[in-house]
Amino acid sequence: MNRSILWKLIITALVIIWAISAMVPFSDTPFETYIQTRATAHQDEFAKILKAAEARVDKAAAKGDKTKSPTLYIALRDYADAENVDLYKYFPDVNVSDILNLKKRNDILLKELYRQSKGMLKKGLDLQGGVSFTLEIDDANLDKDEQSRSGQLEDVLSVMNNRVNGLGVTEPTIRIIGSKAVEVQMPGVSLKDNPEAIEELSRPAKLEFRLVHRTARPSSAKPPLSEIPLGYEVMIMETERNGKLVEEPMYVKRIPEANGDIISRAYPTMEDANKFAVGMEFTSEGAKVFERITRTILEGDNRTGTKQPLAIVLDGRLMSAPNIISVIKDRGSITGNFTRREAIELANALNNPLAVGLKRTSLNEVGPSLADTARESSMIAAAIGCAATILFMIFIYRGMGLIAVISVLVNILIIVGVLASFKATMTLPGIAALVLTLGMAVDSNILVFERMREESRRGKNLWTSLSAGYERAFSAIVDANLTTLISAWALWAFGTGPLKGFGLTLGIGIFTTLFCCLILSRALLELCVKYNVIKKALERGIISGDANFPYLKYARASFAISWTIVILGVAVLIYRGDKTLSIDFTGGDIVSLSFNPEHKLPIEKITELSTSTSDEGIGEIQASYQTDLATRSKRLVLQVESEKGQRVFDMLDQKFPEADLKLVSQQSIGAAVSSEITRDAFIAVALSLLLILIYVAFRFELSYGIGAIVATFHDVVITIGLYAIFGLFGIGTGQFSAPMVAAILMVMGYSINDKIVVFDRIREELKLKPTMTLREIINYSINKTMSRTILTSFSTFLAAAALFLFGTGIIVDFSLVFMLGIVAGTFSSIFIASPVFYWWNKGNRDRVEKEEPMPERPWE
Repeated sequence: MNRSILWKLIITALVIIWAISAMVPFSDTPFETYIQTRATAHQDEFAKILKAAEARVDKAAAKGDKTKSPTLYIALRDYADAENVDLYKYFPDVNVSDILNLKKRNDILLKELYRQSKGMLKKGLDLQGGVSFTLEIDDANLDKDEQSRSGQLEDVLSVMNNRVNGLGVTEPTIRIIGSKAVEVQMPGVSLKDNPEAIEELSRPAKLEFRLVHRTARPSSAKPPLSEIPLGYEVMIMETERNGKLVEEPMYVKRIPEANGDIISRAYPTMEDANKFAVGMEFTSEGAKVFERITRTILEGDNRTGTKQPLAIVLDGRLMSAPNIISVIKDRGSITGNFTRREAIELANALNNPLAVGLKRTSLNEVGPSLADTARESSMIAAAIGCAATILFMIFIYRGMGLIAVISVLVNILIIVGVLASFKATMTLPGIAALVLTLGMAVDSNILVFERMREESRRGKNLWTSLSAGYERAFSAIVDANLTTLISAWALWAFGTGPLKGFGLTLGIGIFTTLFCCLILSRALLELCVKYNVIKKALERGIISGDANFPYLKYARASFAISWTIVILGVAVLIYRGDKTLSIDFTGGDIVSLSFNPEHKLPIEKITELSTSTSDEGIGEIQASYQTDLATRSKRLVLQVESEKGQRVFDMLDQKFPEADLKLVSQQSIGAAVSSEITRDAFIAVALSLLLILIYVAFRFELSYGIGAIVATFHDVVITIGLYAIFGLFGIGTGQFSAPMVAAILMVMGYSINDKIVVFDRIREELKLKPTMTLREIINYSINKTMSRTILTSFSTFLAAAALFLFGTGIIVDFSLVFMLGIVAGTFSSIFIASPVFYWWNKGNRDRVEKEEPMPERPWE
C-alpha cells in the first residue's frame, strides 16, 4: 500500500474514532444506576455513604422533614453537607480540587456526575419530551401600556432563546403565554434526579453597579433600622477564606450608578491559577459612564483618604465590592470566587440580561408530542429511505457505488459526532434531514464517477481515469460546496434560534462531505483499483455519451410555464393568507384538560381530528401530556388555533366521554417562531444570495451569478407555491410549521449546488471548445452533466419519497417540500439558470470571455 493511500485511511480512522467517542454515552443512564459503580477510589467506603444517602430518600416526607430528601442526587448532597463528607475523595478523576469550599466542591462535583450520566445526543420534544416552565414578569415591573408590555415579553423571549439555544441546535419551544408570561420547553431534560437543574436558565441576570458607603459599616448582618444610612440597604458579601465562606455585611446604595446595559460583551477569564472571574467590555456609551463613575470615586478617595468600594450586584446579590485603583474606561471584571462553570454561566447570562424581574410560576414534565406508532412508522420510513438510496447506488455503480455508500455513511457518522460534541438535540425532522443528506451527499461521488466514465470512454485505463476524474470534478465539487457554505455562514451569523442551528449543521455537513469525498472515497477507490478489486469503470451510463438534445430550444416555453406556476402558487398563498401558517407562526390557544387516568387518550387519536386550517373546522391540534412537578397532577395540554379552544374541547368530550375530560384552563399563546426569527430568516437568506452572487461573479463571471440567483429564487417560490396548491387537494397539509423552514432552506442549498455543477461544466467547455457558439456550449454541457443530474436527483428523491410514503405527521410535509424542491431544482438548472445566463449575455460568448483574448472562429 503506498503512502498516499495509507495516510488518508489513517486520518479517516482517527476522525471516525473521535466521532464515536463524541457520542459516548449513547443514551441516558438513571443517576441511581450510574452512581453505583462510578466511584474510582475508596469504593467500599463510598458504598456505605451511598447506602446512608439512599436511606434519606423519601419524596413524600422531604417537604417537612429536613432529614429526608426527594431524590438520591439531593440525598447525596444533603448527607455530604450534614456529615462534612468530601465527595471528591471518591471521584478524584473529576477536576474540582481547586475549589476550597467543601459545600461548593460537592455541589459542583455532583452536577458534573449528573451530566456524565446523560447521553451526549438528546432527543427532542417530539421523541422524548422534556421539561416546561413558565416565567412570569413581576407585577411591579410590568408596564401598564399594552404595547410596551408586549415589547417587554418580546425581550424576554429573545433573551431566553439566546440563553438556552445559543448555537441553535437545542430545539426548545419558547413562546409568550397570556399577557405577562413566557413558556420555555426544554427537550431531553429530566428533573427526576435534580429538580434544581433548571434554576440557572430562569435567573434574570439583572446587573447593577452601586456605591458602598465610604465610612459606615453595619454592626451586624441585621442592624437596627436607625443605624442604616438614608438611601442605603444592608447587603452581605460572601468571601472564601481558608476553605470557609465568611459573610461581610455592607451598606450599599439603593439606587444604582449604572446597569448591565452598559456591557457589550462578557466572558470568563482566569483571575489566578485557581479562581475565575468574568471579564466585561463596555459599550461606547457605557465606557463613558464607567469612566465617570470610577473617576468620581477616585477623586473622593484622594480627597478623604478613605477608599470607597464599588458594589457589583447581580439579581439582588452582592457579588463583589472591589476598590477602584485607577480610572476604568473600556473594560473591567467581576470577581467572586467563581468556578470555571459558574464564570461561563454568569457570562452567558450577562450577555443575555433580562431587564425585568421574573418569577417561575409553573414547572412541568412534558411527554413526547408524537405518539409511539407515529415515531415507529417514521423511523421505519427513515430506514427505508436509507436502504433505497444505498441499493440504488450499488445497482448503478456496483463496487464504486458501495464505496460511495461507505463514504456517505461515514459522513453522517461524523456529522452526528460533531453535533453530539455541541450537545445537539435530535428531532424527527432532524433525523429526516440526515436521511436526505444521505441522498445529497452522494452527489460529490457521482460527479467523480461520471467524469471517470467519460475518461474511460476516451480509452484511458482505470487508474488514469480515476486521477483525471478527480482532477476534472474537483472545481465543481469545491465551488458547489463553497457556495452552500456561504449560505450556511449567513444563516449562522445573522440567524437566530433554529436558523443558526441549521446554518451550523449545514456548515458541518459541507466540511464532512468534502473530507469523505476527497479523502476517504479516493483512498478506497485507489486501494480497490490498485489491487484489482475494481477492474473497470462503467462505460455505459443512463444517458448516451453522444446525446445532443437542444435544451435551449425549449427554454422560452419552459420558462413561461414555470413562472405561470409560480404566479399561481403565489396567488394561492395570498388567497389562503394566514391559513398557510401553523400555530408555530401564528400562535393560538393552549387548553389544559384533566382526564381519567384509566382512559388516557392516545396522542394519535387526538391529532387525527386535526383538519386543514379553516374558519369552520377545528383546524390544527398539537397535543402532549404534562405532569406538574409541584402537585404531580397530570394534564392533557392542547395547542389549537386562536379562539377554537372551546370548540376542540367540546368535540373531544363528545367523541371520548369515557375519558371524563374537564376544562382546567385556557389562554392565548404566542408564536413559537418569533417575529425576530422570521425577520432574521429573510435577512440571512437575502444576504446569502447576495454573497453567492458576489462569489460566483468572482469565481466565474457575473452572468453566472445572475442565472444562479434567479433560478434559486424561482425554486424556493415555486416549491412553496406548489406545496400550498397540493395542500388544497389533500396532499400534505399545505401548512408551514417551524420544521418546514429547514426544509425550504435545504431546497435552497440543493438548488444552488445543482446550478454550480452545470455552470462549472459550461465554464470548462468554453475553454476547451473555442469554435462552438455559446448556445452549443450550453446544450453540450447540459447533455454532459445530465447523467449526474438525474442520478443525484433520483437518489435524493428516493430517500424523500420513502419518508413521504411511509412516514407520518410533519415528516410527510417535510419530505413533500423536499421532493417538490428536487424537481424544481433539477428543472431550473436546465430551463431557468442556463437560459438566464444565455439571455444575459445575448447569446454571445464574447460577453462571457470579454477579459480573455478571443480566438478566431469560423462563423465570424
